[in-house]
Amino acid sequence: MRRRNVRAAVWLVSGLVLALLLVARPAAAHTRSESHSVWEINGADVDLAMTIPVPELLRLGPGGAAPSDEAVKAYLSARVYPIAAGRRCALVPPVETLSAAPGYRKYDFTFRCPVRDELQIRSAAFFDVVPSHTNFAEIQDATTGAFAEQLITNEHQTVAISGKAAGGLKSASFFEFVRMGVMHIFTGVDHMSFLLGLVLISRRLRDLVFVVSGFTIGHSLTLALAVTGVIRPHPEFIDALVALTIALIGAENLAEQTHKPLTIAVSFGVSLALMALGSALGFGELPGLLLLGAGLFTSNYLMISGRLADPGRFRMMITLVFGLIHGFGFASNLLEMQLPTGRLAELLVGFNLGVEIGQLTLVLGVTGLVFAVSKLKLATPRAITVDIASSFLVGLGVFWFVTRSYR
Repeated sequence: MRRRNVRAAVWLVSGLVLALLLVARPAAAHTRSESHSVWEINGADVDLAMTIPVPELLRLGPGGAAPSDEAVKAYLSARVYPIAAGRRCALVPPVETLSAAPGYRKYDFTFRCPVRDELQIRSAAFFDVVPSHTNFAEIQDATTGAFAEQLITNEHQTVAISGKAAGGLKSASFFEFVRMGVMHIFTGVDHMSFLLGLVLISRRLRDLVFVVSGFTIGHSLTLALAVTGVIRPHPEFIDALVALTIALIGAENLAEQTHKPLTIAVSFGVSLALMALGSALGFGELPGLLLLGAGLFTSNYLMISGRLADPGRFRMMITLVFGLIHGFGFASNLLEMQLPTGRLAELLVGFNLGVEIGQLTLVLGVTGLVFAVSKLKLATPRAITVDIASSFLVGLGVFWFVTRSYR
């Protein structure tokens, strides 16, 4: 019976690991699938500058390879264009490749519309490969000087301009931002991995309530502070630190299971100290002081949690700290959108509510799966399940942390 339980545990966890690996490849950072477009209207002519992160283009290439510029131009030309009086505006060749920041590609399109009346913009790009993709569109009218921003989503691929840029994000509904918050969780593999770690680390329902509450308080606080401009985080630092939290959750589980918190704490502390030394010598993007602070926090955290008989309340404080980091990650997209000041509170609440819905759905879903497996007499020894899953989280978190620190 014990051997059969061990096999069931291995197959269950192996399936979970495989599922995460299949979606982890494009997760170069926590941010969701997105692109950026700037539409400049000058009479009946429309100029479009489309900026796309390279990871988004990898979804289009054969075998995960980046497609050529010509292939990207052909793909976009068929899916992104303005419409006037119900008729698609003509593309004026050539489509130009513009210089862009590292990690991005930028293309310039010129369109000539038959009339200026009932002007619309349409973008259907990437929705065929990532339905949750979002295009952040800036619309400028050179004649009137009007400016607006719009969210183009799978459900709203066409945006009415009506001859001048108007409405913008002011017209985005509360529920649109709720949906964005939900999708931010379900399209962010690193956030899902962290929440899986919270479930693994909780032996009892009370422990799970503690850690989820701490995480919720933390990310809600920094999400509000970042979006309202009180604190401005560095996104490149936040991406790496989010990955580190995933590794630490897995490491704490291993420290508790193996009863060797000192060994694991020293390993993490020394590794981060060496990275800090490398930063001082010019290697890596993270500041040396940040790495030293992370090493000090990590080693002490693992030592303390590994020696507590009942670390439930202590973990609530720690996950609050982790929530502060993830909150900055949640805020990164909203900061790029320049939300209308008059609706800032409403849209912030909507996005945060969506994050909570996604978070609770994921946690309750995993918890329900564990309960169902137990009822079906397929319950596996907790030690084996935690060891395998935690080792995977440590490996995944360390991989993301290193790749985001040296890109």
